Amino acid sequence: MRFDVFLSIVACKTAYSIGKIFNKGSSLPGKIALRICPDVLSRIDLPEHIIAVTGSNGKTSTVEMIAHVLSDNGLSVGYNKEGSNQIEGVTTMILRNADLTGKVKCDALVIESDERFARHTFKKIQPTFFVITNLYRDQLTRNGHPEWIYDIVSDAISPKTKLILNADDPLVSKFGYHRDNVVYFSMLRNRFSTDHPVGIYNDGVFCPVCKGKMEYDYYHFNHIGKFHCTNCDFHAEDPKYSVDQMDLEKGSFRINGKYDIQLSFKSTYNVYNLLAAFAAASETGIKAEKIAVSLNNYLLTSGRVIRFHTMNHKGVLLISKHENSISYNQSIRYAIAQEGINSVAIIVDAISRKYHTSETSWLWDIDFEFLKSKNIGKIFLMGKYVYDLATRFEMLDLPDGILTMSLSVEEGVKQIDASGVGNIYVITCFSDKAKFLECVRLDDKYVAK
Repeated sequence: MRFDVFLSIVACKTAYSIGKIFNKGSSLPGKIALRICPDVLSRIDLPEHIIAVTGSNGKTSTVEMIAHVLSDNGLSVGYNKEGSNQIEGVTTMILRNADLTGKVKCDALVIESDERFARHTFKKIQPTFFVITNLYRDQLTRNGHPEWIYDIVSDAISPKTKLILNADDPLVSKFGYHRDNVVYFSMLRNRFSTDHPVGIYNDGVFCPVCKGKMEYDYYHFNHIGKFHCTNCDFHAEDPKYSVDQMDLEKGSFRINGKYDIQLSFKSTYNVYNLLAAFAAASETGIKAEKIAVSLNNYLLTSGRVIRFHTMNHKGVLLISKHENSISYNQSIRYAIAQEGINSVAIIVDAISRKYHTSETSWLWDIDFEFLKSKNIGKIFLMGKYVYDLATRFEMLDLPDGILTMSLSVEEGVKQIDASGVGNIYVITCFSDKAKFLECVRLDDKYVAK
């Protein structure tokens, strides 16, 4: 072994151990390691199974589920559970799972990768499997157009890597167009599907291959559904793994006609993540029956859905992704699907931890119109950008008295406690998560029923 490789591993492990004391350091150790030995990842003895996961939404949840299934079925697994998904964070995860000879001690690595950085992360590592969940409008300031992200992710894919693709997303499906070594997962038509697009915009109008007119047999949400191009041979491929039955009221769904899974969190989006995890685990050779058992009623530990209470109300915090309208839409859909008359709170107090543009045009892509529901009795807007939210909400023509605004998260929680109706469903991002949780009491760490 080259001395710089050994030194890189030692430095990473040391920095990680020190960082844990201060509850920090998921990416800095990898940054130090790469500074010492830039090609350290290509010098490491990697395990048989390397599962990469990328996409606009659902990466962290899908990676956690895959890691859980593999671990539950006897494999030792390394994955970036801290969610640090750029090359420095991935390097930290891999090197801390390696011994001083450079051999990774796990049976499998499950690697969440930021879409923008996938081509850097996988320049030195060749995944066995590459799961791509979706490509949506996401963080315009950083990511631009989804087709630009498609080109970037394409650079990360090795010809020998087996792709595991969402057949219902046209842009994701394009990764497998006229390519071998691909499997697809899909959700078949169900009672929640629609014949026409529902939402403010439709990104499924034009074929990503030839730019011809696209037609859909049905939509699940936004541009996700069964599609075909009217001008070329591009179409939704037949899936190897499909959800053919789904009952969100009972909290269950079925894969391939025989594998039933109960849901701890009843949403279409959660089903897609579970399906992707099922597909990935199955491709490693684990029996489908065992995968279904492992995923049954699985509770995410990543803190994406948290139950809380105030003095007068119970609630659920739904961690969504700022600058990503589909993430918000799924949280809104979940809130309006709950029984009774309830309240929704939207918090935008910070937009990004990485840049400071105060760019809020993405608020106009969110289907806030769904909140004009008989199940929503009060809406609370709060945070630094409350007036940007209020301008967007002026387009909803809401009944008098339903909307309350506050520039402060703390003051907004007081207003919720004083005038909220029913259960409270709070939608915000990781940047604002802690600010809200400081003002309430937690019921548990994980997921709501």
